Amino acid sequence: MNEKAIIRVFIADDHAIVREGLKQILAESPDIIVAGEAEDGVDAIKQVRKARCHVMLLDISLPDRSGIEVLKLVKKEHPELAVLMLSMHREDQYAIRSLKAGAAGYLTKQSAPRELVTAIRQVAAGQKYVSAALAQELASAVGENHDTPLHDTLSDREYQTLTMIASGKTVGAIAKELSLSVKTISEYRSRLLVKMKLKNSAELTHYAIKNQLID
Repeated sequence: MNEKAIIRVFIADDHAIVREGLKQILAESPDIIVAGEAEDGVDAIKQVRKARCHVMLLDISLPDRSGIEVLKLVKKEHPELAVLMLSMHREDQYAIRSLKAGAAGYLTKQSAPRELVTAIRQVAAGQKYVSAALAQELASAVGENHDTPLHDTLSDREYQTLTMIASGKTVGAIAKELSLSVKTISEYRSRLLVKMKLKNSAELTHYAIKNQLID
């Protein structure tokens, strides 16, 4: 296989065991090589500048900032780079936000290895990739006449704060996990409550469960 056919992949995930697993899967494909890796958003942005990659595998939940935030920054610097988001979340939670932010595709970490390789090859070729289940969901939504859900009006950080609060995490715990101040997370909480016309965290949690925003 000539050099031009090789797909250079960069992996950004904070779990070493996940990175090693991905590298083992990709090592079995002669047309794919791993050209770099990072364990957080800041390092990913820095390292991908040097890696000369075609595809970036980006975890949506990094320890220092959200994957979608990293996605936007990376696409701003490297618009030609195909970014494939990886997530533990159900597709309907973050897939649309990722695609709107510039991702070339979205996969859950429960996906089969063969699907990962297929997705990489597809986005490297300039196409979009979504699973059959997500494609069906998108197709079903076409032509539907309904108001925009309130949670779709939130910023990415506000939406992330919503799902974390609804999952039972305190403002302090969220601040620590996202490396932000308690004051900042409290501001996100206040803004999202106003936007969604809710009074407190209990109503927020009820909304999230009703709209299947959390598992």
